[in-house]
Amino acid sequence: MRSRNDVLITLNQSDSLAEKLVHLHQVVRDLHPQITRVSIALYDKATDKVRTFTYSGKETPLNHYQSTLSKCRSLKQLAESRDARLEQDLSVFRNSPHIHAQKIYQAGYRGSYTLPLFFDDELLGFIFFNTEHENAFDPACISQLNLVADLIALLIFNSFSLVRTLLSTVQSALDLTYSRDPETGAHLQRMSRYARIIARHVVSTSATDDQFPEYVYLFAPLHDIGKVAIPDSILFKPGKLTAAEFEVMKTHTSKGKAMAEKLLRNYRMGDIQHTTMLLNIIAHHHEAFDGTGYPDGLAGKAIPLEARIVTVADIFDALTSRRPYKEAWTVEESLDEIRALSGQRIDPDCANALMDNLDEVLEIRETFQDTDQ
Repeated sequence: MRSRNDVLITLNQSDSLAEKLVHLHQVVRDLHPQITRVSIALYDKATDKVRTFTYSGKETPLNHYQSTLSKCRSLKQLAESRDARLEQDLSVFRNSPHIHAQKIYQAGYRGSYTLPLFFDDELLGFIFFNTEHENAFDPACISQLNLVADLIALLIFNSFSLVRTLLSTVQSALDLTYSRDPETGAHLQRMSRYARIIARHVVSTSATDDQFPEYVYLFAPLHDIGKVAIPDSILFKPGKLTAAEFEVMKTHTSKGKAMAEKLLRNYRMGDIQHTTMLLNIIAHHHEAFDGTGYPDGLAGKAIPLEARIVTVADIFDALTSRRPYKEAWTVEESLDEIRALSGQRIDPDCANALMDNLDEVLEIRETFQDTDQ
């Protein structure tokens, strides 16, 4: 039996939420071996989407899955009541109209205990405990699972709040720029969510969970932080940049990476998960698939995947948005340009992921419109 101190030490030493979840699951199984699966889904209030995130146990039947909370009656009730849902016999889901319920039953799970994850008044998501046996949840088990759920909520909040703190810190500086920059808040909301869509589908056949798309989404808004170091005369120039001016503009990638590294050090955020992804997005979102980009002239798969994803998301939103120097292109015109750039400036797989999920992309575009349009 692990001591409380041993549990805390292991949690502190774990690098990711997935590793922490695996450890907590094992702690639970020491006392209640019938709990064979624990999974987490995250909630995005702005789009009302619930998305799979990570899990512990045998391979989950619900990788890369999402649903609208308002259409999930049971989960919506849990979110509103903040109560738990106990199902001692999942045969009630055998003929459920909901895909997620069918898949859980078909995977052999016969009991479930579900709780909404809150921190203060913020719904973070849901945690699901599953067993392959009927009537497997007794009061002692449920009591411990409630404690684990509270700890998971705290871990999720702390992990993501570090990123939010970094975003807020940078935003304080960016406000001086983006308040006058055509690429403002709605652009960041759209392109970060486009990036998550692309990431979910590009990695869907190889990833074991959905951590990667969520961190791409969290870090994508920071891709252009280096612009605060670019002179206004260049950054806000309405016409085409001269060759010399463009060389200065290109430095925003390396300056942005250096800025992010300094912020991570100064604010002691070195333990933010996946910081390499953050730095790759900032440094390499202007690399080109054919090797003609900057700052390092990387080509193809040598460009970090997270950067290739953000590049496509950023270009599509720039094309479909109005700027002082151009009108917004139509969606059709923008998709034609994405096709033309595929294999040259942008990764074909990422381009296809965007185009194959156009309905979801357009839903985001409609939700986060520029206020001046």
